[in-house]
Amino acid sequence: MSVIAVLALDGVPGHQLTTPGLVFGTACRDHHDVRYEIRLCAAPGLRATGAPAPLRVGTPLGLEGLADADIVLVLGHRGYRDEPPAGVLAALRAAADRGSRIAAVGTGTFTLAATGLLDGRRATTGRRHAEELARLHPRIDVEPLGTAVEDGPFLTAAGVFGGMDVCLHILGRDHGRRVADETGRELVTPLHLYADDVRETIDREITESVGLEPTLRWIETRLHLPLTLSDIANHAQTSISSLTRRFRAHTGLSPLQYLLRARLQEAQRLLKETDIPIERVAARTGFTSPAALRLHFRTLTGTSPRAYRRAHHASGGQRGGRDNGGEPGRP
Repeated sequence: MSVIAVLALDGVPGHQLTTPGLVFGTACRDHHDVRYEIRLCAAPGLRATGAPAPLRVGTPLGLEGLADADIVLVLGHRGYRDEPPAGVLAALRAAADRGSRIAAVGTGTFTLAATGLLDGRRATTGRRHAEELARLHPRIDVEPLGTAVEDGPFLTAAGVFGGMDVCLHILGRDHGRRVADETGRELVTPLHLYADDVRETIDREITESVGLEPTLRWIETRLHLPLTLSDIANHAQTSISSLTRRFRAHTGLSPLQYLLRARLQEAQRLLKETDIPIERVAARTGFTSPAALRLHFRTLTGTSPRAYRRAHHASGGQRGGRDNGGEPGRP
């Protein structure tokens, strides 16, 4: 039997606190050879779950519950930017030294990063926190679009459905993809059976009448704007869920992944063909800052924008000294 210690800090989202029991409990119920012990362990200072409906929390165990755990699961929490409570970092380092696997959900990655255990490794967090994680912990290779990233004994994830992505990944690692997939379907599919049938019919009719090309062209002429998933869905005149399925079928990417790739390709073009300062390249391609451009650019190319420009200029790439201020073109 594997022991999973779920570490909760003050302000933990309530759904993250209950998801491990839901996932592993379902797997144990449906598969007789799957056995887990789930321990809820309180970090010093744990008082309540986070907003919008905080609940008082009490657990039977504190940090001592991590002492012999096979897996430690660090949940997200409200004060993830702050120094973790006393003893938390030492307990996590001790668990790693014993050979325990350590996973982090959403902003729980910040707590795990504070131990230094992720330095020189790949990791991820929720998409809206990825830039901040990279800024605060520059020695970590942050994957901004990673749902679940495993590097050695460490697993980090965005925390989809309260950490279900993390739990199913652990389950698949321990008992195979089939058990994880069956557990995921048991938890999620019944909620969507009817809706999926209706959406499939609508999607087929839309796809047969008009493709995504107009929307792709529309995106590529607006890379400098702060486009949202809703903006793209509104232009395509479809729902967000339908848009996502159509994008994956047509491009192999989600809408926001496609937008990011288009922005990076346009940034590559500007770096190769112009002398526009990198700050303006970032603005022209829709990144919130040069640091954001550097983060995503390195993930795609393995190098920095400045080094990329220098290499292509040295190899004889065309340079255009003027910037006419026009909108980005098609990448």
